[in-house]
Amino acid sequence: MTIEQAQGAMKKIFGFDLFRPMQADIIQTIFDKKDSLVLMPTGGGKSICYQLPAILMEGSCVVVSPLISLMKDQVEALRANGVRAAFLNSTVDRREQRQIEDDLFNGRIDLVYVSPEKLVSSDFIRLMRNSPINLIAIDEAHCISAWGHDFRPEYTQLKFLKKEFPGV
Repeated sequence: MTIEQAQGAMKKIFGFDLFRPMQADIIQTIFDKKDSLVLMPTGGGKSICYQLPAILMEGSCVVVSPLISLMKDQVEALRANGVRAAFLNSTVDRREQRQIEDDLFNGRIDLVYVSPEKLVSSDFIRLMRNSPINLIAIDEAHCISAWGHDFRPEYTQLKFLKKEFPGV
């Protein structure tokens, strides 16, 4: 995948003609399978830096998000643009959860948003091991330090991802 192809896809999916500063470099880093830490102000275009590669790369992206309302907003916006996206949290009933998990297992979903608590559960880790995961994004990671380490202690457990999924 080239940046030019990504820019064309961005126009088609999101309606944006040009990348904002740093977005193309960040997206290329993700295409190159390198880890990235993206610090931008609110509204700076961070989400598209992982959403676009997730859509364009083979497989599914797991996004760790701290708040149900953020998950819902992101997924609604993505679906409005024709992107296969879902979230798994306490608001999802059992039947829908099974369908989303099946879609993840079979690579029929581009992005799935989960809470840190869901991500560290043994059942979800097992699902991820057996699913075509192309990317793991930790959204709103600044919440760890901004809201204190007691806010969501599961965020401190996410370091296992690097060892558990070395090619992602």
